[in-house]
Amino acid sequence: MAPITKNDVAKLINDPSGNNRAEAADKISKQFSDDQLTDNERSLAEEIFRIMIKDAEVRVRKALARNLKQTPLLPHDVALTLARDVDAVALPILQFSEILSDSDLVDIIGDGPDSIEKQRAIATRGTVSEAVSSALVDAGHEDVLVELIGNDGAEISEKSLQKVVDDFGQNERIQKPIISRNHLPITIAERMVTLVSDRLRGELVSRGHLPEGIVNAVMTQSQESATIGLLGDDSESRDVEILVEHLYVNNRLTGGLILRALCMGDISFFEAGIARRAGVSLINTRVLIHDSGLYGLQAIYNKADMPASFFTGVRAALEVAHETDMDGREKDRERYSRRMIERILTQYGDLGVEFDSDDVDYLMGRMLQLPSESSLH
Repeated sequence: MAPITKNDVAKLINDPSGNNRAEAADKISKQFSDDQLTDNERSLAEEIFRIMIKDAEVRVRKALARNLKQTPLLPHDVALTLARDVDAVALPILQFSEILSDSDLVDIIGDGPDSIEKQRAIATRGTVSEAVSSALVDAGHEDVLVELIGNDGAEISEKSLQKVVDDFGQNERIQKPIISRNHLPITIAERMVTLVSDRLRGELVSRGHLPEGIVNAVMTQSQESATIGLLGDDSESRDVEILVEHLYVNNRLTGGLILRALCMGDISFFEAGIARRAGVSLINTRVLIHDSGLYGLQAIYNKADMPASFFTGVRAALEVAHETDMDGREKDRERYSRRMIERILTQYGDLGVEFDSDDVDYLMGRMLQLPSESSLH
């Protein structure tokens, strides 16, 4: 293609027809990314662009946007003007141009209800920063959020995802892309368990957001059972602490949940839960819980404001935990829980009940009816 010449400029100025202006815009913008252009030719093209972005003909401005959307040489002022144009002009620039800053994009998102299509274009960019994602989430348009959450190149903070779940958690159009994300914070996975359909619960598991084997608990047990099941045997201690903090802040770190964790063999969750409720460091809490004497466990248990009627069962469960390692075979956790539950019921003495179930909910119901430890002596 021939380089830009003064004749091109003359034709642009002297021929007022829209067709000729659009053709000139197409030719000059296509040439702009050519490495063979001289500095003077490139400067001349930039000045022509600044004239064309004010052209009354949309097709002229569309030609510019179409050909300049991915060039790294486009002046920022030209890119921003095109991005603020009508949708037919703006969308290619908003979706592809790397010239626009996060601040530019956030400002355009804030333009109000007329910017929904522009927001969709921004949501589908190759990369979307947390700041831009946050602005899109705050705008709260369902169609835009479907695009954003489904975009693997979009960085979305846990805080923004929490807001999405708050506002659209019951909406399957939003649920599906949330579950399909490559990485899902455990606090979000914990909330999604109780919101989605059986089919999407299965996808939560298959994508690795939940440990293998928890799907049955998710489908059949209460929210507390599902919450404990989110943490597999190989969970990092930091994940446990994050989940515990999330539950505590939302007033869901109950004594029953903590006991359930212990009975299912989740010692790490039990320790972290007691530490958070007691306001004591996790290291010190572990020392007190596993103190060979009685007073350390009793002291931290009381400070955590746990139900007194649970204490005998907790002490028995910890004895089982100290004595027994899970062997890694199929239904290992169920056998472990069974041993633990039987030990707890034995510690409480003969209740007149033939225990033939490993259902922790049954145990919880029985323990809530038990007298306090002091009345057992």
